[in-house]
Amino acid sequence: MNFLELKAKPIWQMTGEDFLFLLKEENNLKSTSPMVIDTTDKKYVYGIRGIAQIFNASIPTANRIKKSGIIDKAITQWGRKIVVDANLAIALAGKREGGKKC
Repeated sequence: MNFLELKAKPIWQMTGEDFLFLLKEENNLKSTSPMVIDTTDKKYVYGIRGIAQIFNASIPTANRIKKSGIIDKAITQWGRKIVVDANLAIALAGKREGGKKC
């Protein structure tokens, strides 16, 4: 019996030898295949309060940051709903020109 057929077989129908073979082959596949690490860990915040949270600022300051346009690429807005990619907003705020305060 090959690996794929054995993998499709219910455990209660396997012998101990079949089960151990399956475990051994599964571990071999995991160790030889490259590990994919997800580096696109997105964190979203919502609304003006979310912007205030990102920058540890007050609500009026968060409004000024949003209106300044510095983090526009990180903001998605539908009507009154505001969704902000926190990581992108922090990166964009760090790149602003002139070092001026909002």
